[in-house]
Amino acid sequence: MDWRDGIRARRDGGYGVRLGARERELLRSLSNELREAIEASGGDVDGLFKPAFRSDERAEADFVELTRSGVVSDKLEALRTLGETAGAELLSEGDADAWCVALNDLRLVLADRLGVTGDLLLHDVDPGDPNAPAYALYAWLTWLQGELIEALSSRLGAG
Repeated sequence: MDWRDGIRARRDGGYGVRLGARERELLRSLSNELREAIEASGGDVDGLFKPAFRSDERAEADFVELTRSGVVSDKLEALRTLGETAGAELLSEGDADAWCVALNDLRLVLADRLGVTGDLLLHDVDPGDPNAPAYALYAWLTWLQGELIEALSSRLGAG
């Protein structure tokens, strides 16, 4: 492989991951932290779930009742996979799919906490802002998810 950090599709069907030890530990820590928060709250974590029916409270309540436990279970499994495979240099397609879900959930929760509502341009963030490190984390998670999506999409239509 002639690339630096990131994620790339491999010829053998897997996905190569090149990240430093600190980045891998950060992914492990973040995935465990969010998983624990979801488990402790029964899935009620700000930013994780957006309403499906904004203008119909009854339809929204029915939707949540029918789907929430399965969706929460899927999110927990994706976060568990990210935490367990954060140190891996090679991901299976299933692991890569789980990473995509987990990275998105991490971004959603962080965006909610930071009040990010659109594209975040890191050069627009004041370095003196006490949330500057969190904005940088959000930007890095966005980049990593983009790398993963690019790697996954490189296989679409192939075969």
